[in-house]
Amino acid sequence: MVYILLADGFEEAEAIVPADLLRRAGVQVALVGVTGESVSGAHGVRVQSDLLLSQVNPANLELLMLPGGLGGVEALGNCPAAMDLISQAARGPGWLAAICAAPTLLGRLGLLEGRRAVCYPGLEGGMTGALPQGGSSVVVDGRIVTGEGPGAAFDFGLKLVELLKGASAAAQVAADACWRH
Repeated sequence: MVYILLADGFEEAEAIVPADLLRRAGVQVALVGVTGESVSGAHGVRVQSDLLLSQVNPANLELLMLPGGLGGVEALGNCPAAMDLISQAARGPGWLAAICAAPTLLGRLGLLEGRRAVCYPGLEGGMTGALPQGGSSVVVDGRIVTGEGPGAAFDFGLKLVELLKGASAAAQVAADACWRH
């Protein structure tokens, strides 16, 4: 199961585009409300969550994804249960993915030490211990995937599809979505 954590102030494109692409590939995805059942994005788009954070089962976590958006990242960082789940995911066999401002949470937890990573330009200082890869839209290092920002949402989502379902599935989803990057 892929869990995408949503807290008020999340960047809508960074959550919805990867969720859509993963679902097109047949991956089970749950939008997880951290700040409630209905979560308001950074640009006022309200999203109904599939689950609340308390309903997440870490045992079936295949990938945990953190969208950016400064408000959403701040809310995740201030939620001990969310930060604990991120730490659990990092210790488990699944993938951990963060885009835009969210890689700073991974840095805060010490999860990027010596790893190549990317985030929203100007926030690199928050990726404590990381080896910033400016100019890259998506970086994979070990079982951690980081993305640059809203404009990278398709590349980020397709990389997640590739990691979970293979390159041919990612190519098919890209073709079906008319993605020509």
